[in-house]
Amino acid sequence: MRAVTWQGRQDMQVVDVPDARIEEPTDVVVKITSTGLCGSDLHLYDPLTPFMTAGDVVGHEPMGVVEEVGADVTALKVGDRVVVPFNVSCGTCWMCTRGLHSQCETTQNRDQGTGASLFGYSKLYGQVPGGQAEALRVPFGNTLPIKVADGPPDDRFLYLSDVLPTAWQAVEYADTPEGGTLLVVGAGPIGDMASRIAKHRGLRVIVVDSVPERLARITERGGETVDLREVDSDDVPERVRDLTDGRGADAVIDAVGMEAHGSPVAEAAQKALGLLPKKVAGALMQKTGSDRLDALYTAFESVRRGGTVSISGVYGGAASPMPMLQLFDKQLQLRMGQANVHRWSDDILDLLNRDEDVLGVETFATHHLPLEDAPAAYKTFRDKGDGMVKTVFRP
Repeated sequence: MRAVTWQGRQDMQVVDVPDARIEEPTDVVVKITSTGLCGSDLHLYDPLTPFMTAGDVVGHEPMGVVEEVGADVTALKVGDRVVVPFNVSCGTCWMCTRGLHSQCETTQNRDQGTGASLFGYSKLYGQVPGGQAEALRVPFGNTLPIKVADGPPDDRFLYLSDVLPTAWQAVEYADTPEGGTLLVVGAGPIGDMASRIAKHRGLRVIVVDSVPERLARITERGGETVDLREVDSDDVPERVRDLTDGRGADAVIDAVGMEAHGSPVAEAAQKALGLLPKKVAGALMQKTGSDRLDALYTAFESVRRGGTVSISGVYGGAASPMPMLQLFDKQLQLRMGQANVHRWSDDILDLLNRDEDVLGVETFATHHLPLEDAPAAYKTFRDKGDGMVKTVFRP
């Protein structure tokens, strides 16, 4: 089968790989009909390369049709339409039964000191073959895949794999009071979707970004924007206070994370790591690595005293400095972590199954491309080119 594979730093290739197959009696094989390109896939494209192996199949936002089921699978049958969450979670362990699927004890990577395995996401998270492929082996067939209705286009349900639950959890964790103001830093797919969810809940939403196409999507759906082409990033907190009676936002979502391009120091550090042997580079990143923290510092400065900062952007540095005096003095609450997909899936499906496309998911993608175009799409997405906000591949 054809699949998108990591072959080296900034080198994605679509190649032939062994067909997905049943390995355990609880497995299912899903023929992929749509699969997304995620902002966190760009971390594999460059900064997390020390944890990648040439030939790794990437991607963690797939959906499709069940093609084969293992002998012990009773919840699904061949022909069922399913979305596959990006967490590889068993659904039955202590963590999963408490809604912490991203910490699943069955698939935790204790040798790496990380939580549940993820599809297509490096040695740090289990090195499980990913979903940017023609087919995918999915374990825990009775509890992991999410069955969805036939009929609506794939885009109605695809984002249940990652974008929707990640954005939903970000809004839940922000815990903005009714009628309050939520600031979203970053208008990529997660920030955009989080703003839609927040607007649906009746919140005032302000979004910070610098890409015209992304800002336009926010204003089209009733959000307010702060354009970083017009306001220096250091001045964003003051602008937010101007918009909130001098107080600051009730809550802030950091939807950016460890993005390094645009930060000369962080980018130089990551490139230097790339010159070291993988084993050495990986160890350094896990113990002494640092991130670009502009978005996080902006969040801390922009939130009001007693407010909440919800972090959905992925960070990888183990030794990045934190402004603890400021966090303590402002009495801030921080909530963060990989999204627990199944924790929120029922609530999200209630919206997706309505006749009306409440969150605009069917028009959310800016690009639909064949799988073979993936290498070029990775570069375009990283460079924020061609108005690309969200790409869906059709294998």
